[in-house]
This record gives sequence, C-alpha cells and structure tokens, in this order.
Amino acid sequence: MRRVVVDPEVPAHVADLFRRHGSMLSRIRAGWSPEPPSSASRLPGRFLQAGGALSGLLLVTLLFLLDVGQLFFFVVALLLFVVFVGLLAAPDPVELESEETELYREARWFEGRYLLAEDFDHDAGRLLDRTQQSVDFILHSQVNATGLLDDARNAVMLPAQEWEIARLLTKLSALRNEHREFAYGGSTPEVAAAMAPLERALVASEAAVTARVEALERYAGHVADADRALRAHEQIAVLRSRLPRYEELLAESGADAFAVPEIGRLAEDAGHLEQALRDSVRSAQEAFRYLDGPSAPSPADPLADPPAPADRPPLTDPPAS
Repeated sequence: MRRVVVDPEVPAHVADLFRRHGSMLSRIRAGWSPEPPSSASRLPGRFLQAGGALSGLLLVTLLFLLDVGQLFFFVVALLLFVVFVGLLAAPDPVELESEETELYREARWFEGRYLLAEDFDHDAGRLLDRTQQSVDFILHSQVNATGLLDDARNAVMLPAQEWEIARLLTKLSALRNEHREFAYGGSTPEVAAAMAPLERALVASEAAVTARVEALERYAGHVADADRALRAHEQIAVLRSRLPRYEELLAESGADAFAVPEIGRLAEDAGHLEQALRDSVRSAQEAFRYLDGPSAPSPADPLADPPAPADRPPLTDPPAS
C-alpha cells in the first residue's frame, strides 16, 4: 500500500503519526475535525482528586466517631467510597480522543509538508510506488544493515530523495489535470498550437523525474547484487571453516589424493566471491554518489583490512587463481 510521503524536516514522531493515519489525513483535508469534548469531560482532574481525598478524610473521621452498633453504616459508606474511586480511575474521554486531536493539530500545523495518495495521478502514482519500493529495499538490505554501505547517509539521503521526487510528481499531476480539463472541451487550431509547448514541457518534466526514479532503481539493483554476494560470501566462509574435518576424514579413509583438489577449489571460490562482493559494494557506492551529486567524496573500501601495526607486515588477500 502506498504510504504517506512526509517532508524529512518534520519531526520523526509526527511523521510516524501521519504514516499510520493516511486515511484520516484525507478526511481532515476534506474538512473533518474532531468533536469538542463534552461538558462532563471538562471537569478538572484536580477537582476530582480533591473530592476523593475529602471523602477519604470524612470516612477516617467517621471511623473514630462511630461505635460498634453503627458498623453497618460505616460499611455502606466504605462501599460508596470504593465506587467513587472507581469512577475517578475510569478512562477520561479526552484521553481516548487524544490521538485524533493530536493528528488534527499536527496536520493543520504541517499542512503542505505531507503528500497523500490523492495528490498523484495514475502515472505519477506508479513512479512513486517504484521510488518507495527502491528506498525500502535499500534501507532494509543486509549490506546496509551491516554497514558495508554508508547507512547513515542512506538514512538521510533516501527519504530526502523520496520527498523531492514525490513533490515534483504532485506538481506534475496537478498541471496535467489542469491541462486535460482545459483541452477537454476542444480548442481551436490557434489554442492547440499554443498548448503544444506546454505539453512538451510536461513530457520533458516527466522524463526528468523518471530518470531520477531509474537512478534510484539502479542503486537498488546494485545493492541487491551486493546482498547476494554477501550471502554467498558468508556461506562459503562457513564451508571453509568445515574444511579441516573433511580433510581429516579423507586422510583417514585414504581418499585424499582423489578428493582434496576438488575441495581445494572451495578456497579459490571464496577468493572470487570476496572480489565479487568488493566489486558489487563499490558499484553500489558509485550509484550512491550519482544520486548524491558529483561533489560527494569517494567512499573507502568497507571490506579493506585495517592498517597493520608497524612491527608486522600487513595482511594480504589470498592469491587469486
């Protein structure tokens, strides 16, 4: 389901509230507002608390004044006190409506900084769906979660890209609707000629936004390749850790001369996968730089070994076959 698009500058808790209540935001925009609290619910809480405390004080006083023969009246009064306290503990109608009231207040305050499904025409909605799918895939990818990509910059840049693309799509949708409505009743050749440049401007604008969406999808595609390479790399690493047990079994059974070369290729495969993972992560980082602009610094290799101490030589990768 297409989610509400929120300006990244909106506070996180407000943005989450908007995304959870997209249908209610549509109602608020259409003129709905929460009902004001009833007069009964406006009774101040401090007054109720004071009434409970006063009732308790009166009962304690009666406890000292009443004799044993009046115990029945004391029990009745005690039951009434328990009922009164229960009424105080009952949920306040204002509290039950607090989320609706908060949503209404925040929606009015941040009007224009969230976009709903009805803000997009059919073609724009499809581009927005592609954008949100790419953003979600990248942010939830394994290479992003493990820090092989710049997860901190992704968390900032990708929502900003989603908002900017969505904002342009809403403008494009509004202008296209106006253009269709204007041309619906027919027009003279002179008007049609005047409208032609506007139509070309709409087509060019859509092509430019589509190019941004496709760049985001290419980034997601590189991230998918890196995810696959990372999973294969981890699986090969597990198999390599089991090699000594297989070699021991082969040696004891006398079959090592036949099978060891076959198993030895596992180390070579690990080296190839290591390089494939480096290449796929590097490709994803280059796609990230394309989205972020040409001034973004070149990222360091996230799989590179840390610098070795001066008293020992640096570690090297296993030789490639």
